[in-house]
Amino acid sequence: MALFNSLSERFNHIFSKLKNRGRLTELEIKEAMREVRMALLEADVNYLVAKDFVKNVSEKAVGDQVLKSLTPSQQVIKIVKDELTNLMSSNNQKLQVSSSLPTVIMMCGLQGAGKTTMCAKLGAYLKKSGKKTLLVACDIYRPAAINQLQIVGKQAGVEVFERGVQNPVKTAQQAVEHAKKQGFDTVIIDTAGRLHINQELMDELKNIKAKVSPTEILLVVDAMTGQDAVTVAESFNKDLDITGVVLTKLDGDTRGGAALSIKAITGKPIKFTGVGEKIGDIEPFYPDRIASRILGMGDVLSLIEKAQEAVSEEEAKALEKKFRENSFTFDDYLKQIESVKKMGNIKDLLSMIPGIGGKIKNLDIDEHQILVNKAIIQSMTPQERLMPEIIKASRRQRIAKGSGTSVQQVNQLLKQFEQSKEMMKQLKNGKFKNFMR
Repeated sequence: MALFNSLSERFNHIFSKLKNRGRLTELEIKEAMREVRMALLEADVNYLVAKDFVKNVSEKAVGDQVLKSLTPSQQVIKIVKDELTNLMSSNNQKLQVSSSLPTVIMMCGLQGAGKTTMCAKLGAYLKKSGKKTLLVACDIYRPAAINQLQIVGKQAGVEVFERGVQNPVKTAQQAVEHAKKQGFDTVIIDTAGRLHINQELMDELKNIKAKVSPTEILLVVDAMTGQDAVTVAESFNKDLDITGVVLTKLDGDTRGGAALSIKAITGKPIKFTGVGEKIGDIEPFYPDRIASRILGMGDVLSLIEKAQEAVSEEEAKALEKKFRENSFTFDDYLKQIESVKKMGNIKDLLSMIPGIGGKIKNLDIDEHQILVNKAIIQSMTPQERLMPEIIKASRRQRIAKGSGTSVQQVNQLLKQFEQSKEMMKQLKNGKFKNFMR
């Protein structure tokens, strides 16, 4: 997720000018804040939210402690980061758990926001943390909505409860009773959406809420709709008193208006984000991490979490041992390729590294090369993978032909492999400068 690219670029441009000025005057800070306000408005942030944000930052940034400090620009950036974090909620807001099981989560939203798929994503996310979750099909109006929930539920490995086109309120009640009897600890209700908000929709949602007393009412909104998403959140919150928001399509061409405005306008936090089309593409919303990435400071914690999901502790230790003993093979290399693929888009991963975020825009990273390397390795014999030094000219030609690549590409991979081994050998010997270079 190259998060809020245009806003991030604008902020980096604004603050790079401050860094070049050394000591700052009050006038220079005010000029920078004017640019910040324009950047927020262009990112589709609510006008009043942008106005209050700049006012809060300005009041803190023009104090003697900042202006007379040795690193005023860094202090200003820290103030902006803290205010961005507070704007989106000071910390990650976890899902509430009911004192008497099951915990009922009611998902609502307009058609097209990705609500049904998000129900399955949330079910898969909770399943990973050991929850026994039941999805409930209460959208009886949209054609194939029930069938869609069954399909994505199967992909998530989560059971789906449906009663056809009977009254959704009755279905929700029966699902909760079923969950109690069968030992489910979480129920996720996929309610009906509409193309636009109307009284009929709200009345049905209110009735479901009254009958099943959900612990969480999560509104699913499309992050790409900007201020429209904020307007929708206001309406749903007014009628249902939602407990949180789920932003979908945060991996798309999102300017940031919804993410930066919803909490300030509704008072309700963003709890999860959808960051891709796969069932596993759901992440808890961490305001401090998002703020860091917007400002080009990276997001090391999220990067570590992605790595931990892709590579187990045992696998990491085994790999470390292989590097220490210089016994790293192409089979191990293949496993690393698979691990990187699991973690996601390489540019997105690089953007999480502090100091790199703003520099990768024009970086030419060929994601296809990962697949090419995989094909080359899979065209090697077990012996060749174990002992790449035996891969001479005739073998290279055979591997190239078998993988649909060129001898030059095979040579390039062999060279990369040797460079990787040499790099790890240097790290083992304590030559950190060479390694970092």
